[in-house]
Amino acid sequence: MTTTFPDVSISTDRLVLRPFEEGDVTALTEMMNDELITAWTGVPHPYTHADAHGWATRHSHAERTEGRGIVFAVTEFLTQRLVGVVHLQNTNWRTRSTEVGYVTAPWARGEGYASESVLAVAQWLFRDQRFERLELRTAAGNTASQQVAQKIGCISEGVLRNAWIVRTQTADGGWADTRTDLIVWSLLPEDLDEPGDYDAQMAEASGYAVSADWH
Repeated sequence: MTTTFPDVSISTDRLVLRPFEEGDVTALTEMMNDELITAWTGVPHPYTHADAHGWATRHSHAERTEGRGIVFAVTEFLTQRLVGVVHLQNTNWRTRSTEVGYVTAPWARGEGYASESVLAVAQWLFRDQRFERLELRTAAGNTASQQVAQKIGCISEGVLRNAWIVRTQTADGGWADTRTDLIVWSLLPEDLDEPGDYDAQMAEASGYAVSADWH
């Protein structure tokens, strides 16, 4: 049984999803220090140049080679700027299921990039890799991320109570941990086969596009 994803790139009309490179380190450092990414994800804060270098040159690639999933650097086709990350993780090769997490750079939000990139990965996952389930988890208060899940056709399956920690900014400018619920969403191959307006699926509500379970 295959237990690793191939080393691939995926293209859409506007985006190229590819493996991380050392040249991404500066843009990744800037992106991951955004307040909304700090609030909704479990990434280190502050996110240092060393953190970004380790992720871009080693850790993201190990996700694939060690069979846990695959990480895509999401870049604009025309400018090659880093607009976000899509990360398949917690992959179960026996059940052919995996979990997706994603973040979008602050300057790129409201352009539909999160929906476009996650949907492209889902199509590749189901059609080329023969997977049967894609799962997404969003923090209860992260309504924009929930809208992305809805736009690409995910079905809400329920709530994991008190299952995640978000960070809220304190009066002195620091950050405090707060527990929250997670909403579980799923996408199956047949969900993408339903008739409908593809452009509507690709549309994304304006706001921040950050899933809870991005590491």
